[in-house]
Amino acid sequence: MNPIVDQENSNLKSLDESSSKIGIGGYLNEGIDENKYRQRMEKRKEIQEQRVAIRNKEKGLIIIFTGNGKGKTTAALGLALRTLGHGHKVAIIQFIKGGWIPGEFNALKVFGDSLNWHSLGEGFTWETQDRNRDKELVKESWKKSISYLKSKSHKLVILDEINIAIKLGYISSEEVLSGIKNRPYLNHVVLTGRGATKDLIDAADLVTEMTLLHHPFKEQGVKAQEGIEY
Repeated sequence: MNPIVDQENSNLKSLDESSSKIGIGGYLNEGIDENKYRQRMEKRKEIQEQRVAIRNKEKGLIIIFTGNGKGKTTAALGLALRTLGHGHKVAIIQFIKGGWIPGEFNALKVFGDSLNWHSLGEGFTWETQDRNRDKELVKESWKKSISYLKSKSHKLVILDEINIAIKLGYISSEEVLSGIKNRPYLNHVVLTGRGATKDLIDAADLVTEMTLLHHPFKEQGVKAQEGIEY
């Protein structure tokens, strides 16, 4: 046990509890007058500044977007745009996908050499109808991924739909874990696709599960549309 780390964790917990007790304000605090409300928010700001000051570490993150809901690749591309906006290089490797050119590829071309995009799949399993060919393409995609994961110059590497490739048995989660853990310390990696394995989830720093509530394709017969699905 490290007494310094233990004290730091205790302080963080105390600040988090105080922050939660005060709340985020707005009209969730209808029972107090404006003067008392202002005092509460001043105290919340003070606590928040302390929370931010203590949380001053940096590390490369393993990020997973999974679940049956829509938005996993979209969320990853949002991080790509943010990273590119800060002047860093990004690599996107799409597993499974590859039967069409998505709108985001055309939009992000303006970043030139700062973005490396590889869509090495040939489409969904029912389109390719050749699992041996699919597995070979996944191997090619992973080989390309490793070259970027080892690169110090690529701040963010997105492995799009790799969770599906693992689920289908085209590559093992152990191999993927080994590859992503050997990247430079401050570089981030994003893994998308439904059905993320437990060992990947356990190793990740940030996991978001997209929950499906409604989908127009299933419920209304609405086809895939530009700007929404691709």
